[in-house]
Amino acid sequence: MEATASARYLRGSAQKARLVVDMIRGKDVNQALAILRFSNKRAAGHVEKCMRSAIANANEIAEKANISIDPDELWVRTAFVDRGPTKNRRRVRPAPQGRAYREQRHFCHVTISLSNDERPTDGSKREVEAKPGKLEESKRRKRGGAAAAPRAKRAAKKEEPEATAEKPATKKASKKKATTEE
Repeated sequence: MEATASARYLRGSAQKARLVVDMIRGKDVNQALAILRFSNKRAAGHVEKCMRSAIANANEIAEKANISIDPDELWVRTAFVDRGPTKNRRRVRPAPQGRAYREQRHFCHVTISLSNDERPTDGSKREVEAKPGKLEESKRRKRGGAAAAPRAKRAAKKEEPEATAEKPATKKASKKKATTEE
């Protein structure tokens, strides 16, 4: 069974309300209400009110269908926020040197859907599993372009001493060798 509630024309931008709604999506009703109660976001109060309305709608639908429902078994199936109108809510704020800055007062529409059906299994979610062969291959892969240039120089410097093993390691040793040869 699914119950939906929507709160329309809430003050505040949709972007800020989405931050709150993202925290509760997929959670149990009790856990979601606790998150909303102790959240510092201003939109949390409006979203909590919409959530309580959805719970009441679920109870009402269950009574009409003559079904017993436990509110603790409900979970947030979908929750989303749409942008509301700003057309008739424009204001002017005084600015320096006789200018005026325009302000838009934003509104949003919150919709929450609750369900007591079983949650989808973990197999249906797309989880990217790292394959050991691919991971090692990506670490070995060389990067091209400017990022590879410093590494190429370092690699060339490391190869030079190995290629010429006969060269002495220090200047003093090379001087001694040069004096003995003369």
